[in-house]
Amino acid sequence: MKRLDLIFQTVVDAGPDKKVSASELAERLGLSRANVSSDLNRLWKEGRIEKEEGRPTLFFAKQGNDSLYLAETSLDRLAKTNKSLITRIEQAKAAVLYPPRGMHCLILGETGVGKSWFAGMIHEFAVDIGRLDKHAPFVIFNCADYANNPQLLISQLFGVKKGAYTGAEMDRKGLVEKADGGILFLDEVHRLPAEGQEIFFTFMDKGIFRRVGETEMERTAHVQIVMATTENPESSLLKTFMRRIPMVIKLPSLVERGLEERFRITMEIFQEEAFRLGREIQISANAVQAFLCYHCPNNIGQLKTDIQLTCASAYAEFISLKKNQLHVSVQDLPHHVKQGLLLVKDHKQELDEIIGTEHNCFVVQPSKEGIWIGRETGDTTDSVYEKIEQKIYELQNLGVSEEELEFDIENYFTTFIKGVHQRVNKGDMARIIDPFIIHLVEEIVRFAEAKLEKILSQKVIFGLALHIQTSKERLAQGKQIVNPQINHVRIKYKKEFAVALECVRMIEEAILMDLPIGEAGYLTMFFVLDDVSMEEERETIGVLVITHGSGGATAMVDVTNRLLVTQYARAIDLPLEEDSMIVLEKALKVAREIGSKAGLLLLVDMGSLLGFGEIIEREIGIPVKVIPMVSTPHVIEATRKAMLGHSLEDVYRDVLGISLYQREEQPKEQVQKHVPALTIVAACLSGEGSALFLKKLLESRLRYDDNLLEFVPLQLIDKAQARSQLRKIKEERKILYVVSNYILDRELRHHSMDDVLNGEAMSDIQQVIDLEEAYLKMQESLGEHLQMVEGQDILADVRMCVGRMEERLNNYLVFDTRIGAYLHICCLVDRLKAGAQSVAYIQKESFLQENRKLYSLIRHELLPLEDKYEVAISEDDVCFIMNFFIHNKTLA
Repeated sequence: MKRLDLIFQTVVDAGPDKKVSASELAERLGLSRANVSSDLNRLWKEGRIEKEEGRPTLFFAKQGNDSLYLAETSLDRLAKTNKSLITRIEQAKAAVLYPPRGMHCLILGETGVGKSWFAGMIHEFAVDIGRLDKHAPFVIFNCADYANNPQLLISQLFGVKKGAYTGAEMDRKGLVEKADGGILFLDEVHRLPAEGQEIFFTFMDKGIFRRVGETEMERTAHVQIVMATTENPESSLLKTFMRRIPMVIKLPSLVERGLEERFRITMEIFQEEAFRLGREIQISANAVQAFLCYHCPNNIGQLKTDIQLTCASAYAEFISLKKNQLHVSVQDLPHHVKQGLLLVKDHKQELDEIIGTEHNCFVVQPSKEGIWIGRETGDTTDSVYEKIEQKIYELQNLGVSEEELEFDIENYFTTFIKGVHQRVNKGDMARIIDPFIIHLVEEIVRFAEAKLEKILSQKVIFGLALHIQTSKERLAQGKQIVNPQINHVRIKYKKEFAVALECVRMIEEAILMDLPIGEAGYLTMFFVLDDVSMEEERETIGVLVITHGSGGATAMVDVTNRLLVTQYARAIDLPLEEDSMIVLEKALKVAREIGSKAGLLLLVDMGSLLGFGEIIEREIGIPVKVIPMVSTPHVIEATRKAMLGHSLEDVYRDVLGISLYQREEQPKEQVQKHVPALTIVAACLSGEGSALFLKKLLESRLRYDDNLLEFVPLQLIDKAQARSQLRKIKEERKILYVVSNYILDRELRHHSMDDVLNGEAMSDIQQVIDLEEAYLKMQESLGEHLQMVEGQDILADVRMCVGRMEERLNNYLVFDTRIGAYLHICCLVDRLKAGAQSVAYIQKESFLQENRKLYSLIRHELLPLEDKYEVAISEDDVCFIMNFFIHNKTLA
């Protein structure tokens, strides 16, 4: 039991009539009075116990009947284990209890924080306390579904009278009527158009409404409105609409909820999966730590999807008899979750308090009790586990080898599960895609999923929308769409091709244009993108050239293809006025056509094109190498070697040799350049261009002194060469970080390129830069001001001394506090060396009595300094140093 829980339980067990002081409790439990006092005040601030001011301050348990209702409700149970939600829960209770029928409320929060779930909890609470009947409806309406059709939205909400319009053959209730006596939940309310908000005014004010087509009859409904949005309501909703929403509840993000709550949420999601499977799940301690520390931008929603993906991966190995029990290990985690292990050291002390250090694994039982995350769950995820079993048994019966079975699981089910709970994010798509196209894609997706009996992933849906929009634009410009692999696709994927033909007809009717038959081939490829890995006809690498300007890439490729009598190489031109994202979509499309498992060689000139390789590699899942500063000889050599069947590495190395030779011919710089003492290495195995791109990105996003720090890009051919170059740099200066997708030296700090590109790593890197630059500047400053010792020597010794203290105390000082500690101890040694007297520490005796263990440890670690510099550090001096660790965060 944690110390905080032990103290709380002791106070509760004593009852509300027994009042105790911190000293009494510390003596009874054998704990430090300072720690007990701190914990008691924390429990009081959280509202878990009461206190009585005086000398001494007394604490006691809360009365058991101080609630408006005696029975424990769903929200009460939630508040016990979710301290970050206590205020929000009290707001929700107030909204339900407000006479006569509750008040309308708006739930704010980032994507995935659980807004829909919290709305459901509000309904459950209203039922628990008898405010609503146990059969009271909870009706959900997503405003984004009808954002572009206000009339249809009105009919959905308020109903339709027979004959109101063509096709209205009978009276139909709206959602307001269906929610009568309960709660109507409007999700994504920021997508509700202004007309829709205005229509709601009268109903929210008076509770009356009319169905579409009614002119005289007024209807009434008693409905509490609960809304949710990810946007700023002040800018996305009408002010007159906001005035009618008296209660606004903002849910915290996963980061704001802290590691303790994140641990509980993680284990409850695992328990939910155990319940679905009907099996016990064991999760390794390292896997749990990764889930607690990895960057999870879409909050609980993403955490849940990542855990489901992990469980499916572990279940697949369990079913295929590669594991003798259902055990989740680090190997089962998605790559971006594994990255969390790199951040564990930053949260070590808190993780040790939450999950302890003695656990090798955690076990969750298949019990439904306590599960609250998954109240919205349907049968989708169950069907995933069933499909895994079915697929593995089919493959085993066919005699598929273990290697092939593992490949199939990874490439089919990983993608399938990533699509679970992910549908079209119309808010994001609407920013770059015509709403008309989005609506069309929704119809196509519904039709295709029904016919193919599968769920299309978000990636496929988004790509399909982009494809249809660009196809429409190309046809409008009179450009022909040709698919050279149409016959191969038609024969290999007959079912998908037949569905694609129907979808082509739907597109033609919608956009009033005739599409070529080749378009069905493209749609087919979207439909099979999530299927078992497609065997590629071509096992040679693709060659793609992209350059800025009109006709540059086309000219080089045209010369190459004519000389080699082929049409092998492909080109894309990027006119200066054209958006590079449009070119990226073209590059992805061409890469899908010409790329293969063997890979793709991308030859570019400069700028943003240098980053295309990594994006294509991630999106399509094939190896990609990038050659920068492309010229015609590069394209000729690349195409010739690729046609002969050389591997991607061989072609890349040979083509790169041309670039290296050209650079060696240039005159060497004669001026000796200043070499900064610190460096950050940007290492990319896909070519120097990518490393330069990464270097520029780091330089633009970080604060640094270029006299002290330099970013060094490395052009790497293989890992052996990378490590060799890294060792040379390491010998000459201090390497603060290596940014690379490969760990080249485990002694150095490391971040992946993904962490840098999405900004996750920047704060860590900036903190290290600030500390190291401050350290170098301190060396210079101390060298000028210290009289009795050498500044550089004493600073190095003090830094080592403080580092030992931090490790033994497991208390790592924040930046400002650490710098302050360095300066204080350096100046202290210099003063003592000069014979100055120590400064007296006020209330030293009581301070030492309360912190005897800390004093002993710090005194021990200061001995090497005393011996080397022949000084005597007094008790008073040690007390001042102890304060840096006691008040670590507050001093900063």
